[in-house]
Amino acid sequence: MVSLRDAILRKPLGLSFSPEYLAREKDDILIGGFTTTHPERMVGCCILSRVDNNTVQLRQMAVANEYQQQGVGSDLVEFAEAQAISAGYKTLMMHARNVAQGFYTKLGYQTVGPEFEEVGIPHYEMRKNL
Repeated sequence: MVSLRDAILRKPLGLSFSPEYLAREKDDILIGGFTTTHPERMVGCCILSRVDNNTVQLRQMAVANEYQQQGVGSDLVEFAEAQAISAGYKTLMMHARNVAQGFYTKLGYQTVGPEFEEVGIPHYEMRKNL
């Protein structure tokens, strides 16, 4: 999962993960996506991090380049939402890169507030009531 996230999310920005950053994920829900054709290879992933008793944050959503535009991301978000509901959360929020805003809008997420910069690129906060 770290390798996939690094390749898709970090390396293109000239960033990498520190051991301290990864250690903060120990209480998060880590979700990996696999296909029936390559069950040994993770092709997508995301993380759910608790914000408060009612809200969980979707983070580090990544899909391998060759699997993008094939429904993997939508399936991951749907699974993540089900996990959040099962854990008792009422709201799922995220900091979506501006290039992914349309993807999340199609899945029922709403933009909250103005564009902001995170890791050097534009993002929007997006939310969905579960």
